[in-house]
Amino acid sequence: MKAMLLAAGLGTRLKPFTDKHPKALAVVNGKTLLQHNIEYLQQFGITDVVVNVHHFAAQIEDAVLQHQGFGSCITISDERDAVLETGGGILKAAPHFIHEKAFVVMNVDVLTRFDLRRLIAAHNTAAIATLAVMQRPSSRQLLFDTHMTLCGWRNNNTAETKTSLHHTNTTAFAFSGIQVVSPAIFNMPFEGKFSIIDVYLHYAKEALVKGYDHTGDVFIDVGKPESIEKASLLFQTEK
Repeated sequence: MKAMLLAAGLGTRLKPFTDKHPKALAVVNGKTLLQHNIEYLQQFGITDVVVNVHHFAAQIEDAVLQHQGFGSCITISDERDAVLETGGGILKAAPHFIHEKAFVVMNVDVLTRFDLRRLIAAHNTAAIATLAVMQRPSSRQLLFDTHMTLCGWRNNNTAETKTSLHHTNTTAFAFSGIQVVSPAIFNMPFEGKFSIIDVYLHYAKEALVKGYDHTGDVFIDVGKPESIEKASLLFQTEK
């Protein structure tokens, strides 16, 4: 199985670090987020990884070259011309995954001890994707029915809601930025710069997009400077 690490974003929440560096190179316990997640994927036998780059792209390329891919085969998906967001970035990388039965996509700025094998085993290739989700506070949440089928999205700050199916009995979960995806996703009617969440909501109208609840697992979104310290405590045994 192959994987993609989404590392092209501007990382504005991690300023001032990201004024001079990409978020993928933020350091937790002596290792960059990039290294942590390449090694995380290795635990599950995934050593063929695509990393998309835009913001300070050369720094990520240099780190990969200097450390010989941290023991994995790393392919760069170059978005220097324009950052394409999560959906556009995945679509640009389609040639690397089109012949796979399924592949993993993961945000580079999350750290977890979640057993990825559980998500891979839960993924039905008839589904467009299976998303790792948790019941935790978040400004934006995905809505699932009683069968953990995606049916909507909600912004808790603005009350904006997007629904793909008409359900009254839904449960809100925060997306962990980790997913197993079927290559059928590349038939999406989107182009350019767009969010993968919009893609999932589009497909959920007539196809399966599933959620996998991993509430209780060690997990942190390392998106803000203060979360670096929290992550260092959570993952201190990995120094």
